[in-house]
Amino acid sequence: MHRLYHVPLSPFCRKVRLVLAEKKIEVELVEERYWEADTDFLRRNPAGKVPVLKMDGLTLAESTPICEFIEEKHPTPPLFPSDPEGRYEVRRLVAWFDDKFHNEVTSKLLYERVNKKIEKTGYPDSSNVKAGAKAIKFHLDYMSWLLDQRRWLAGPSLTLADFAAAAHFSALDYISDVDWNRTPNVREWYATINSRASFRSFMADNVPGFTAPAHYADLDFLRGRRLGGVSPQT
Repeated sequence: MHRLYHVPLSPFCRKVRLVLAEKKIEVELVEERYWEADTDFLRRNPAGKVPVLKMDGLTLAESTPICEFIEEKHPTPPLFPSDPEGRYEVRRLVAWFDDKFHNEVTSKLLYERVNKKIEKTGYPDSSNVKAGAKAIKFHLDYMSWLLDQRRWLAGPSLTLADFAAAAHFSALDYISDVDWNRTPNVREWYATINSRASFRSFMADNVPGFTAPAHYADLDFLRGRRLGGVSPQT
């Protein structure tokens, strides 16, 4: 069986998990304590990062190349359009979320609040948390603008761009750091993707010391209603 070395709330690992699940590829999940710089793990990926996927006799690292490898080996259902322009737009948005969104939001909220505690590297930097809470508003508004024009983020069909975005938002949702009331069409997009079978494994994720909000495991929690109890965005 294929094996994925991962961290439950890592958006990069979650992106790979979504692709594997969407394509119905069974995989053994192995939780990795990457911050301990274990010798065996460093042999698998000298960069010391997750995810790492063992598939078809290969050891694969870096989430987007992993996803594109899976797409080429298992093209059904497709997560890229057939035309060059569409494929470009998917790659552009994947980079947007994995670079810009990650640097401005995920690293400021998730890593400050969760990773520092787990890795025992200190306490959250309140200035970073405030910066992330402010920045997520811009990203929600940008996604809303995209979804005003398209059914999915990159166009008419579900693509890797949606999974890249959903991977980040699902991790932030675990710590209740998304104001879903700000942009109704983004809320509807997330409710739609959240209800897919490929999302189900996330419902069982558990991070010691952190309790997911009550709505986290409710697959239809966002449809047609306002969400209470989210962390305020200032």
